[in-house]
Amino acid sequence: MPADRYRLYDATDLDAVIDSMARQTVALLDGTPTTLLGMLRRGAPLAQRLLQAVRGYAPNADVACADLMVKRYADDLELLYPQTHLEAPPDLVLRGHRVIVVDDVLYQGLSLFRVFEWLRTQDVAALHAAVLVDRQRYVVPIRADVVGVTLKIAPGDVIECNVPPYEAEFAIDLWRPGAGG
Repeated sequence: MPADRYRLYDATDLDAVIDSMARQTVALLDGTPTTLLGMLRRGAPLAQRLLQAVRGYAPNADVACADLMVKRYADDLELLYPQTHLEAPPDLVLRGHRVIVVDDVLYQGLSLFRVFEWLRTQDVAALHAAVLVDRQRYVVPIRADVVGVTLKIAPGDVIECNVPPYEAEFAIDLWRPGAGG
């Protein structure tokens, strides 16, 4: 691994993290149909992992997954859109559902805030957020109800969540731009 990158959590560590997130999610369930809404890209496979773990604790719960395209930045953190861009599948029906939006990293909260604004127009029964990593650097009033790990790191540092199928192994890395030359 390059000198400017550090492995914080490997796949074995993250199995326990996903298990903890599943227990937090099950605590939110109350019989209301629930949709884990994975924010594409990495939030979608995370939602699938979370769904598998939730079913281990609540096999009869009415829980499903759906994907939502939400983009502001490219994977290299280049700004793609001045405002968060959102595309919902045309057949997505969330009315009356408990919706748990799943993403990899909660940093400033701008994308998640935009998703919550849109979901309020969908007449959902309840709305929550689940994140693998919470950096706690919010610029809008957003918090996650389900949190895998909290990492308070320097503002210039980057958390990289490696999530299959987009990366080969499930891991969380810290990247320090400029530190490795």
